[in-house]
Amino acid sequence: MSIYDIQVSTIRGEKKDLSEYRGKVMLIVNTASKCGFTPQYKGLQKLHETYADQGLAVLGFPCNQFAGQEPDDEATIAQQCELNHGVTFPLHAKIEVKGAGIHPLYRHLSKAKRGFLGTSTIKWNFTKFLVDRNGKVIHRFSPMDKPEQIDKVIQKVL
Repeated sequence: MSIYDIQVSTIRGEKKDLSEYRGKVMLIVNTASKCGFTPQYKGLQKLHETYADQGLAVLGFPCNQFAGQEPDDEATIAQQCELNHGVTFPLHAKIEVKGAGIHPLYRHLSKAKRGFLGTSTIKWNFTKFLVDRNGKVIHRFSPMDKPEQIDKVIQKVL
C-alpha cells in the first residue's frame, strides 16, 4: 500500500485522497492546541509560506490522545489555529495516531519510519514525518525538533 492510497478527512469534513499530493513533499504532523509544543504552529506556518510554491505541503492532523490536549471539535480547532497561530496550511479531522483506533495514515507512517530506540508508536504531539515527492517516508522528527531546525532537511528534499 502506498501513502497515496490513503484517504483523510479535512477539518471541514470533506474526504480527500492523499494522491492529490503526488509529486509534492509532505510534512505530516499530529497537532494539539493545548500542548507545550503548540507554538510550533507558527514555525509550521512559516515553512508552509516559504516552501509551498516549491512543492511543500504541510498537513496538520489534530489528535487528542496525549493528555487530552486537543479536546475541542473541528470547528473550534480550525478557528483557534487560524486566529491564534495564523494557520493557513491544511488541517484535518481529529484522528488517532496510536492504539487500536490508529488511522491508516499513521499506521503507514509509523511503520515506515520508526522513532527513538526503534519504536513505531507515536509518543507525543507534534511528531513530524517528511515524505518525498515519490511518496516515500524519509524522515521522522520528534516533537522536540522545531520547524526551524528541520528547515535545512526540507530544503534538501525540495
